[in-house]
Amino acid sequence: MVETLTKSGRSEGISYNELLESDTHPVRDILKQEGKLDEGPTRVPVEQYYSREAHDREVEKLWKRVWQLACHEDDIPNIGDTHVYDIAHLSYIIIRTGNDTIQAFPNACLHRGRALLDGDRKGMGAIRCPFHGWSWELDGKLKEIPCHWDFPGVDSKSHSLSPVKTGRWGGFIFINPDPSAESLESFLGDIDKHFTFLPFERRYKAVHVAKRVPCNWKVAQEAFMESYHVVATHPTLLSTLGDANSKYDVFGNYSRAISPNGVPSPHLHTETAGDTYDEGTLFTRHRHALTGHLYERIDEDRVKLTLPNGKTGVFNSTGRHISGEARYADPHICNWFGGKLTESMGADQTSPPAASIFEYRAREARLKREAMRPVLGDKVDEVSDAEFVDSLYFSVFPNISPWGSFNPIFYRFRPDGDNPEQCIHEVMLMLPVPEGEPRPLPAEVHWLDIDDDYTEAPELGMLCKVFNQDQLNLASVQKGLHSHPKGEVVFAQYQETKIRHFHKLLQEWLERD
Repeated sequence: MVETLTKSGRSEGISYNELLESDTHPVRDILKQEGKLDEGPTRVPVEQYYSREAHDREVEKLWKRVWQLACHEDDIPNIGDTHVYDIAHLSYIIIRTGNDTIQAFPNACLHRGRALLDGDRKGMGAIRCPFHGWSWELDGKLKEIPCHWDFPGVDSKSHSLSPVKTGRWGGFIFINPDPSAESLESFLGDIDKHFTFLPFERRYKAVHVAKRVPCNWKVAQEAFMESYHVVATHPTLLSTLGDANSKYDVFGNYSRAISPNGVPSPHLHTETAGDTYDEGTLFTRHRHALTGHLYERIDEDRVKLTLPNGKTGVFNSTGRHISGEARYADPHICNWFGGKLTESMGADQTSPPAASIFEYRAREARLKREAMRPVLGDKVDEVSDAEFVDSLYFSVFPNISPWGSFNPIFYRFRPDGDNPEQCIHEVMLMLPVPEGEPRPLPAEVHWLDIDDDYTEAPELGMLCKVFNQDQLNLASVQKGLHSHPKGEVVFAQYQETKIRHFHKLLQEWLERD
């Protein structure tokens, strides 16, 4: 691997703000805006990722008090439609009570505590407990108790359902169990200024995949908060992603990263590997941009490696040696080329020919600008190349990550029940609603279990291959935390700014009275 120490506080190569100066269209000031993070916690005790005490503290101090995304308005389009939102051992009912009114209640019968709903429902006329038949109006007012005469002192004043605070942003429904919490608008601050061209209100949920992952929710979320891991985990991206020259900013309760596309990684030195496009195909053949090693897909779970000295070896999709003189292979590249493929990945897709940074970016932006013209009309001519080409990804405390500009990706991470070492990673693709057409129905959740491969959700497209590479790390991170000799993890001052910002906010919440 190439060391990039420059004694200048950043990696070599063009900076992001310098890159913006070459844009063929006007660049919004918001992309140039800096959001510095003060000195803060860069070391976190490993126990926060696996101990029962840390998990329980998060439930009490965070999940019972913070604004959190529960569902999308389209999930409950009609009066009486309900959605059950679970976080740790807590459960809430989100219900549409009117054409434009949505309420939320704890998912518990006030008689014996049974969960009122075991899953989402459509068109309910009332909320009725399946155990003994106690029922409530959609707005939570006590409606009926069988043998009400046998419960003296129980009436609508004492036993109506207690409402939970709700808020809306971008078509998403948020809840906050804390009745004294600040408004959602105040909590989110000025985030809307980043989404002016295609706000989420103009999008619909075209894909929704939820996968159980064998690690703490913070471990999973942190893996998607920086581009620092690209050099080792996603090496096939190095020739066209300026990973170590990404820009990171923090703003109140959210943070932003911008990774430039069409820009080679500063880790690359051309004398090391030469042109990575010369023999490259997307899913079958690749020359490692750093080492010059050639990887070729033989079949599922089988990859051939050829070293510059001519030695070869065969490996499985986790990088385990099968045969040959070459004894070590990059597990993430083996996963990419030897892992499962979906039907749509069967074609031999060749990488685009090399071009200058500026030619490549202008060309890609021009193609995407015309693709978006039917949605935005001539307003696309006001959009910079950067907003069409680059990867802008936000993190909104505590656990969602909407991507910016026109990228449809939207993540949510949450604990899977009360297991501090297991979580749920959700991926939604939010696409534009076609102009003049009714909103398409939202996608149903496609669940993947712990041992399922992301390619079993082919609707994710090429993302499923990227996520499989990330998945190789997560269980091993969770395992290694238990044996960490220093008892704490350490985060980079700048490139892991978003993670440091998250832990700064988390610590503030955990220390509140």
